[in-house]
Amino acid sequence: MANHKKILLIISLIFCCEQAVAHGGVGMEDDLCIIKIGFLKAHFTGYQQTDNGSEEFCEDAPKVADSIFVVEYLHDFLKQMQVDFRIVRDINGVGKFASWEDIMNMQPLGQHTVYYLPPMRYPEGVLKANFKFQQAGDYIGVVTATHPEKAKIYHSVFYFKVGGFDDTYAMIMAGLALFALLLARMFGVSFFLRAFQRLTIVKKK
Repeated sequence: MANHKKILLIISLIFCCEQAVAHGGVGMEDDLCIIKIGFLKAHFTGYQQTDNGSEEFCEDAPKVADSIFVVEYLHDFLKQMQVDFRIVRDINGVGKFASWEDIMNMQPLGQHTVYYLPPMRYPEGVLKANFKFQQAGDYIGVVTATHPEKAKIYHSVFYFKVGGFDDTYAMIMAGLALFALLLARMFGVSFFLRAFQRLTIVKKK
């Protein structure tokens, strides 16, 4: 196998690893923070007050402070649904791989819930939740939407850290970056850049 093909294969594996680590109901899409509630999507933005005004975040909340979560519907169908918002402590350490099954295993759920916004309809298409965190640590957000007519419920489950970023994720990304630098040194920067550009084109298609 030619050197550039080897590089392309390894870079593909790096991207797959990065996507796996970023698993969850909230993530970046085209430079926008998106929350997926079943097959439905919405813009997701967190705000915290700072000395210089408000600071936005997508997943991890930088400070232990009063926080506002804003969910702006991208599907009008969500406006017809009863939607609730819950924040629980990540007592089992599932992290970025948190799922609805993990939430169901946290029984009694109310005992581990730090914030709950009861189900409501939001005809204007914007849900806002305000909560003042008291402790740094790992949390899981849960948004639940109930179908207005059928017996269907849609969930979004996402892990986030309060009072600092996810150290595990940062270490993995730093390791991948170091690995990429070693590849560039071994096979040459030009081969590495061409392989990266080719992979980017493939991903866009």
